[in-house]
Amino acid sequence: MPVAAPRRSFAALWASQASSNLADGLLQAAAPLLVATLTRDPLAVAGMTVVQFLPWLVATLPAGAMADRVDRRRILAAGNWLRAAGFALLAVTLANGWRHVALLYVAVFLAGCAETMVDNAALAIPPRLLPRQQLERANGRLFATQSVINTFIGPPAGAALFALAASAAFYTGAAAFALAGLAALLLPALRPTGGREEHRSTPTTVAQDIRSGWAHFWHHDLLRRVAFISAAINFFGSVTGGVLVLLVTGPYQLPMSRYGLFIAVPAAGAIAGSLLAEHVVPRIGGGLTTWLAALTPAASYAILGLGRHTPLALAGMFCAAVATSLNQIVVSTLRQAAVPDELLGRVTAAYRLVVLGVVPLGALAGGLLGRGLGIRAPFIAAALGLALAALMLASRVTTRALRDAETPTVTREQLRPAPASPARPGRRSPAPAGPAGTAAR
Repeated sequence: MPVAAPRRSFAALWASQASSNLADGLLQAAAPLLVATLTRDPLAVAGMTVVQFLPWLVATLPAGAMADRVDRRRILAAGNWLRAAGFALLAVTLANGWRHVALLYVAVFLAGCAETMVDNAALAIPPRLLPRQQLERANGRLFATQSVINTFIGPPAGAALFALAASAAFYTGAAAFALAGLAALLLPALRPTGGREEHRSTPTTVAQDIRSGWAHFWHHDLLRRVAFISAAINFFGSVTGGVLVLLVTGPYQLPMSRYGLFIAVPAAGAIAGSLLAEHVVPRIGGGLTTWLAALTPAASYAILGLGRHTPLALAGMFCAAVATSLNQIVVSTLRQAAVPDELLGRVTAAYRLVVLGVVPLGALAGGLLGRGLGIRAPFIAAALGLALAALMLASRVTTRALRDAETPTVTREQLRPAPASPARPGRRSPAPAGPAGTAAR
């Protein structure tokens, strides 16, 4: 149930997320710049992408289990303070002249592990603060703030601070993370309902919690389907994103100074979509939004890969960003409204594992396609692949199914993992029933 004083509580969450995203934006520019000053080895530079996304493969499921066992306010505070401490120590080493790329790798990896804790907990908080009818608006504001700060504020500020002194950017990022932790303390206590051991009829281990969260996600047909759609969007987005600069400066024959347009315009579209979600989604429905989220980027990739008209390409990228941003709001609201609170952290973690785990694979596929078939090939392949994914997956994601999924039909006891059978230790516990009956199966 929403807590008392929901506006004040949401403002605290909003402030914490804004400060955390400011730190992320600062480091988004400062970390690659530091790598470039330490080494010109392409493999070492590319290693930053691996280090950044590896935590989502190895730490997100335990982080989701934690979000369903521990006060989520404390997770936000502790995770941000861990990141603050790590980057402050890195800044101290830089200020004292001790520079090595391995130190940055370690700091970024540990910060990424803490980020999985913070993000999984943060995404599970809004339904505890606000009623269902306000979730689209709240999620839209959070995602719009993230887009603005991560794109237009943080990176330029991080680059400017790095130009003054390498340590300055990391000191500032550490301070922003520390402020995010302080803002999180202004939230009310957010212990997951049924998440503490004393509230459980049968105590469970973290491993059992992870398995039950994954089972709930996997056997929830609608959540699994929208996760695959989002994964397809991310996969083909990374197929094209890594080689976009080569397309712009190659076939499009634009100078490097114009490349910033191909970053700023989609970012503006993402912000617009986040702000418009509360008005657009109720009017056109979540089902149509899901279709547009796949087909609009597919059309954008076709325009990029087959043409050379810059204004048309930018218009396509803007519309694609609006559509995917609207879909992000739909999916987040679906999870928050359909999944019981005691499972929300784990289900969110399972979803993000699927959706974010494909990003490195997509980047690798795009590079191989570009090298073997030419720089336009990744964009054409992405257009065809995403259109096919829409036809295969989005057709069963309807507005009615999304609405029906928001009505839980099982009790909390049914959702708890059963202890493993001693006679057959390798046997999995039965999957918990989906929260929407036939719509979820």
